[in-house]
Amino acid sequence: MRSRLIAASLGGSTLLVTLGACGQREDLKPVAGQAAPVTPIGATRPPTNEELTTPDAQAMPVRSDELLKRSEKREPDDFDLPPPG
Repeated sequence: MRSRLIAASLGGSTLLVTLGACGQREDLKPVAGQAAPVTPIGATRPPTNEELTTPDAQAMPVRSDELLKRSEKREPDDFDLPPPG
């Protein structure tokens, strides 16, 4: 029982150290021998690393949490039909 507890805590701490070491904190650099990304059509310069790694609004839409302030009656919907049968 005691050896299982020690093994589990040792395994957990090893996992935390391993996961903590996988994040990099330096700027992105192109791989040696590979060309930089192609400049988009109509652009005057190639995109920067920051521009390439920042998602646009379509990839990460804003969430709308509009709360219902008061009870309102729904307008009639012509397509809200009961199921057939």
